[in-house]
Amino acid sequence: MPVDEPHRVVCHLDRLLEERGMTLAALAEAVGVTVVNLSVLKNDRAKAIRFSTLTAVCDVLGCQPGDVLSVTSPV
Repeated sequence: MPVDEPHRVVCHLDRLLEERGMTLAALAEAVGVTVVNLSVLKNDRAKAIRFSTLTAVCDVLGCQPGDVLSVTSPV
């Protein structure tokens, strides 16, 4: 798949936040990033995520990277 084609990575922050009774704003504060940046990720509009940010999200939510992100099947 060429790099400029849409990706199939899906973010599951909505579900994880709901399960933990946490807001996106609280997660952003705990991770040390802006709500806007996490919103872009949460809404599947991100093109990249720093490993340090992903690690911090996982630490705060008590999960693994595969709980946060998955890849959908090709159409």
